[in-house]
Amino acid sequence: MSLKVSKEMIKCLSKCDVFVINCYQLICFRYLIDSRWFKQWKKYVGFDSWDMYNVGERSLYPGPIDNSGLFSDQESQALKEHLIDELDYVLVPTEAWNKLVSWYDCLEGQRPIVRKVVEHGMFVKHCKVEVYLLELNLCENDNMDNVVTRHFSKADTIDTIEKEMRTLFNIPSEKETRLWNKYMSNTYEQLNKPDSTVQDAGLFQGQVASSYNYRESQSQPGLCGLSNLGNTCFMNSALQCLSNASPLTEYFLNDQYEAEINRENPLGMRGEIAEAYADLVKQMWLSRSSYVAPRTFKTQVGRFAPQFSGYQQQDSQELLAFLLDGLHEDLNRVKKKPYLALRDAEGRPDEIVAKEAWTNHRLRNDSIIVDIFHGLFKSTLVCPECSKVSVTFDPFCYLTLPLPMKKDRTMEVFLVRSDPESRPTQYRVVVPKLGTVTDLCSALSKLCGFPPENMVVADVYNHRFHKIYRRDDGLNQIMEKDDIFVYEVQEEDSERMNLPVYFRERHSKHVGSSASTMLFGQPLLLTVPRHNLIEEAMDHQGSPEPENGQSEEEEEETSDLDNGSKGDMPKQSSPAKLFTFSIVNSYGTANITSPMSLSEAHSTVAIDWDTESKKLCYDEQEAEAYEKHESMLQPQKKKATVALRECIELFTTMETLGEHDPWYCPTCKKHQQATKKFDLWSLPRVLVVHLKRFSYNRCWRDKLDTVVDFPIRDLNMSEFVCDPKAGPYIYDLVAVSNHYGGMGGGHYTGYGKNKVDGKWYYFDDSSVSSASEDQIVTKAAYVLFYQRRDEEAPSKPQPSASLGGAPEAVDDHMDTN
Repeated sequence: MSLKVSKEMIKCLSKCDVFVINCYQLICFRYLIDSRWFKQWKKYVGFDSWDMYNVGERSLYPGPIDNSGLFSDQESQALKEHLIDELDYVLVPTEAWNKLVSWYDCLEGQRPIVRKVVEHGMFVKHCKVEVYLLELNLCENDNMDNVVTRHFSKADTIDTIEKEMRTLFNIPSEKETRLWNKYMSNTYEQLNKPDSTVQDAGLFQGQVASSYNYRESQSQPGLCGLSNLGNTCFMNSALQCLSNASPLTEYFLNDQYEAEINRENPLGMRGEIAEAYADLVKQMWLSRSSYVAPRTFKTQVGRFAPQFSGYQQQDSQELLAFLLDGLHEDLNRVKKKPYLALRDAEGRPDEIVAKEAWTNHRLRNDSIIVDIFHGLFKSTLVCPECSKVSVTFDPFCYLTLPLPMKKDRTMEVFLVRSDPESRPTQYRVVVPKLGTVTDLCSALSKLCGFPPENMVVADVYNHRFHKIYRRDDGLNQIMEKDDIFVYEVQEEDSERMNLPVYFRERHSKHVGSSASTMLFGQPLLLTVPRHNLIEEAMDHQGSPEPENGQSEEEEEETSDLDNGSKGDMPKQSSPAKLFTFSIVNSYGTANITSPMSLSEAHSTVAIDWDTESKKLCYDEQEAEAYEKHESMLQPQKKKATVALRECIELFTTMETLGEHDPWYCPTCKKHQQATKKFDLWSLPRVLVVHLKRFSYNRCWRDKLDTVVDFPIRDLNMSEFVCDPKAGPYIYDLVAVSNHYGGMGGGHYTGYGKNKVDGKWYYFDDSSVSSASEDQIVTKAAYVLFYQRRDEEAPSKPQPSASLGGAPEAVDDHMDTN
């Protein structure tokens, strides 16, 4: 079959299967393929119309489907944690997978990674591939030490689990059983709905058994942990912070929400999110439990926001944004929203335009969330051509502040010299964050003394070259986790070329078959004379090779590339070879069996050793050894601390719109790259500050771990509010959501100031512990909650009705004048 036909077939099968999924007519499956293999295949067949230059090139042949890069353990083939769709793997439908396997086969010993497509959501249906199955520990109540681990889909039912347990523990079908979900140390919940799904039952990583214990209760209102239901620390962190925003908590504890639930709002969730949150708040503040499991709340959130329905790590700020919006719509006092035409300022005073904007906002949006959390932005746009000024005022629920971006980044690379006696040397270099590979070579050249034009930069992965970078490639393509090697070579010309060389170990007599060789060691990039790379150096004598391997004759290839001296010498007089050469694809998994010259572009050579020769000649410890340059030994500069004030100033700094994000000028009648400036006009009673630590695009993912120095008390925002008649805006910190780790994973915790005793506490899932103020300001701080110090508010914490005294008053309107 031609490459063009196979490419079009895969495209067609993928589109057809998506259509079936969207119709919800079949139980569908997806197969995971390592994105590195799939990208190689796309290049080989010219899958993308813009990448047709090397279609069918032998060195691009992908070989058997290889998913080893997705496994944390090659033997069990367990998936690595936090794999990301399209970045680490691609998903293909069943028919496409079957075709690819029929054409390329799978690497020997690897099992297909097949996953169900699961439907999520109640009103907005959403299909998601369940990449990570739920791991449950199964046991009998009379033998709790005999635990068997099994994986289940979230679409599986409780009945499915029961049948599996009956099989595992040889329980007769006529014997009555009861299933219990055990979470934490001694807490049980009966699973009494056989047709309920694993997802609806709220199961997480825990044990299922038929016994029951009570948990002890304790302590003070508000000091209640939240069980981690499986990667739900992001949700727990957001909930603990919101719980310590006392005006909203008092509203729910005093049951004021009941009279304001709007079940008819088409933008709302029939009041179910508000009710689920109210129930959870009451458990946290009134039950006196040491911890509770927010299972019902999570299930309700997942029904309306499918992105939160699974058990993969999410973002606490995104959950918070959804929750505040959901509570607002569920509690919106406006039953029928009027239509309101938007008006520009048109030269009118800011006070008039701001009051008009706020009034219009309240005519359509009137809830406890607006009362407590909404403020007003002033946005000013100026046309660079006609100087037209457009002023608008827009409400906001939280303030997202940018952090000053680092202009440089530090990279650690290994330099491999052309001298075979020299060990690789590790260097630490400082390069422009948005620079190119040329900048990396120049920075390294200053430390090692080699000319940058004699350097080739490569990403080494699984004993092979994952990518050899061009000079103009951006450094944003290189991730922190990548192993970057810089090779000293000569510039290529008509006389010499740079040849990639891999090392492989043979495990059977079929030398050339992909199943019988395994890569090892670090690859080399050698500068060799072109005139020595003759066909005699890769002698392909005898009958043509089998389709998936080499012939017996090919095992007698020469082990001396330099002189090609085999000639016509009889084979029987050749000495035993320590190793043989093969021309292979760039993955090193498939031999190039067609006649070709090594001097062709993109050629790769593999040196194949049998096990005994490798043991005799290869010193693994020495091969892995390297030197450290003094740049690696010098202490790194202490990261600078940024004041919260600097982030606010950066947010309110005038900027010019990009060419892809222009503004339509009503005077010029065309799009313009206008200047834009944000200002704060009025601020809410509870100010939520989101520190924008995460930045990402198609090739770059990064987390800024800068320490932002924010005040615990006396945050004076008055100077940033441009309303001349605004009163003082003095805030005290009441909660912080923390994120530890990198993008796509990590762990969330929270700090909260308890309203009853005025002390700080640290919330880490089900654990609650005392904290001091000097622990709160860290590089992990992600979302800050500030409560305005109103003149009528007491200076010291006083008990309230639900917390031991009278409830506080709640502001009904935003100050706009």
